[in-house]
Amino acid sequence: ELMASVQSRLQALWEEQELVLLEVRECARWGEELQVLLRDLCKPQEFERYMMFIGDLEKVLSLLLCLSSRLARVQNALSRMDGSTEPEEKQSLNERHQLLSRQREDAKDLKENLDRRERVVSGILAKYLTEQQLQDYQHFVQVKTSLLIEQKDLEEQIKFFEEQLESLEQSIP
Repeated sequence: ELMASVQSRLQALWEEQELVLLEVRECARWGEELQVLLRDLCKPQEFERYMMFIGDLEKVLSLLLCLSSRLARVQNALSRMDGSTEPEEKQSLNERHQLLSRQREDAKDLKENLDRRERVVSGILAKYLTEQQLQDYQHFVQVKTSLLIEQKDLEEQIKFFEEQLESLEQSIP
C-alpha cells in the first residue's frame, strides 16, 4: 500500500514535470523572440551583454540550487548521526558540509553580481524598449527564474521518491 502511494506520488510529479517542461519550452520561445527584437535594436556590445546575462542567469541559478540541495542532503545526514556513526564518516560529512557551505557562499556572491548585471542590462534595454516591452523583458526574467527553481525542485522531489521506492522494494523479501 505504501509502495502504491509512493508510486502514485511519483506519477503525479512526472506529470507535473512534463507541464513545467512545456512552460520551459514556451519561455524559451519567448526568449528567442526577445532576442530577435534586441538584436535589431541594440548595439552589438549591448546585445552581447544581454546574451551573457541571460546565459549566466541559468548557470548561476542552477549552481546555487544544486549546491543548496547537496548541502541540505549533507545536513540531513549529519542530523541522523548518532553514537554508532564511524568517526571517519562524521569527519567526511563535516568536511563536505564545510566545502559545500563555502561553495554556496561563493555562488551567492555570483548571484549578487548577476543581480547587479541585471540592473545594468535593464538600464541598457530601457533606452530601446517601450515601457510595455521593458515590463515584458522583466517578466521574462522572472518567469525564467521561477521555472528554473520549479524544475530543480521537481527533480529533487522525484529523486527523493524514487529513492524511497527503491528502499521499499529492497526491504520487501
